[in-house]
Amino acid sequence: MYKVYDDWPNIAKLYYEKKFEKVTFTGIDHIIFAGMGGSGALGDIFSAILSKTNIHVCVVKGYNLPNTVNSNTLVVAISISGNTDEILRILDLAHNQNCKLISFSSGGKMEQVCLEKGIEFRKIEQLHSPRASFPSFLYSILNILSPILLIKKEDVLKSIEELQKTQNAISSNNISETNPALSLAKWIKHIPVIYYPWGLQSVAIRFKNALQENSKNHAIVEDIVESCHNGIVAWERKSNVQPILIKGLDDHIKTNEKNKILKEYFQVEKIEYKEIISVKGDILSKIINLSYILDYCTIYKAILTKTDPTPVRSIEFIKKRIK
Repeated sequence: MYKVYDDWPNIAKLYYEKKFEKVTFTGIDHIIFAGMGGSGALGDIFSAILSKTNIHVCVVKGYNLPNTVNSNTLVVAISISGNTDEILRILDLAHNQNCKLISFSSGGKMEQVCLEKGIEFRKIEQLHSPRASFPSFLYSILNILSPILLIKKEDVLKSIEELQKTQNAISSNNISETNPALSLAKWIKHIPVIYYPWGLQSVAIRFKNALQENSKNHAIVEDIVESCHNGIVAWERKSNVQPILIKGLDDHIKTNEKNKILKEYFQVEKIEYKEIISVKGDILSKIINLSYILDYCTIYKAILTKTDPTPVRSIEFIKKRIK
């Protein structure tokens, strides 16, 4: 798995430049990204990077579509494995509604359903596992949906350039104290609570999911502004929970104020914390580079605890019982 993570920048570049058939949809003002787990995290990221456009975006993680679906809606169904029960049901629902529809997977049942029903489908290779396939799917979708996403090509290329810089710091070629992903992995001993600012929620969710799947480690996520109205009270009791603060370089001025106050509170209460700060640039560069550091942290954490990050036996337990 670590070899795939080492190669994330090259994977991103390869799939963004790949000769996929692009979409020709027009009149789209509402996009629904449907996915679970790692596929759902892709929807969270697209929701974040499109938040400043005129396209309304929502993310579905479950079995139902919102009632707002109409002829100007594009449903993007993502199942990296192609066999996700919830998304196969969403695919069937969307096919029977008056909307546009496209699906992405590495094959599986989804490919067969799309062939049988004439649904637009793009096949993308799975690299090792769904969660490790994050850059191939993200940059393929950026490529294929580029006519409607209104994301500048230079911003996408800049995000890949920043990935390459991050790779030098965190890859397996730098097993030293200067590796921020490895240092964070060594620091996490118990249950981390991950604080995030609005706009970087997708990073926190992705990190939580990766800790759970790769490191087999419990994790909690909290909006940093909301936590100042409730979550902070939990720190009045001693616990072994460890705070990690995710910060964007240009967060809202009032969000920065809450971040500063929360850190001051931790210092007064002698609660050790870590802060992970984004790179400069647009929202895509921030999200993908933070995700790269934090994802790789979970691989290092697995190695440090002698945990094989690949098997997800409990997920298989559930899948076998789904009717």
